[in-house]
Parts: sequence; C-alpha cells; structure tokens
Amino acid sequence: MRGLRPAAETLSLSLELFDVRDKEEIESALLQLERARPDAVFVAADTLLLSKRRAIVEAMAKANLPAMYPFRAYVEVGGLIVHAANLGTLFERAAGYVDRILKGANPGDLPVQQATGFELIINLKTARALGLEVPSILLARADEVIE
Repeated sequence: MRGLRPAAETLSLSLELFDVRDKEEIESALLQLERARPDAVFVAADTLLLSKRRAIVEAMAKANLPAMYPFRAYVEVGGLIVHAANLGTLFERAAGYVDRILKGANPGDLPVQQATGFELIINLKTARALGLEVPSILLARADEVIE
C-alpha cells in the first residue's frame, strides 16, 4: 500500500483508501465508496474481502463503478476484471515447498519466491452493463474473456 500513493501522484491520479478491518466495516466502506463516486475501484487482495465478494461486486454494479479485482472468484460472481497472480501456479509451488520440507529441507533455507505468472480475466457482460467498451488490444491480451 505504501507504493500506491507515490504511483498515483506520478500519474496525476487522486487516491482514496477505504480501510476495512472486519466484516461489519465492509458495508460502511461500500456506502462511503458509493458517495465518493470515484472513476474506478481497485479491490485489495484480502481474504476478508474475498469472503464478501458477492456483496462487493453487487455494490459496484449498483453504483455503476468499474472495479478491478485480485482473484478469479470475483469475476465468477459478476466482477468486471481480474489481473492477478495465477493461484494455481502459486499452489503448485507451495506443494513443491511442502514436499521439500517433508523430505528434510529446512524451511528457513528455502528462497522466498514472488509470483511470475499472472492472469487477466475480463467479464464482457459486466462491461456492457456498465456501459464500457473494452479495447480490442485488452481483449486480445486476456487469458480469459467471459461472455
């Protein structure tokens, strides 16, 4: 999150963060977000938010706000776009680490890895509902397009 503000300033974008610490704060944050009327929304990669994905996607639709999400599960319930690490690849790597640890490797000796494989998923049905036209170059780059 520390890198967001400087990046936004470099791009001459205003950035407003809505902090949520528990499920009860999600509804309040969604109402604040609707009142703020941003041009777009980025939902952080957080399992608390993921657990309320349907309510979040529905709130974005109701407010007519385009949003980018961090997990495939969001587009499966109607979210607009996902650009995120491929969780399948990450789980495969994790399984490899578990295997190495069970065979005696010291977890502290294993290198920390960052995601290298990302996926772009676009929900065209949601784009149409929001009145958005997705550029063909973006559709061509997408790993999956949901009609």
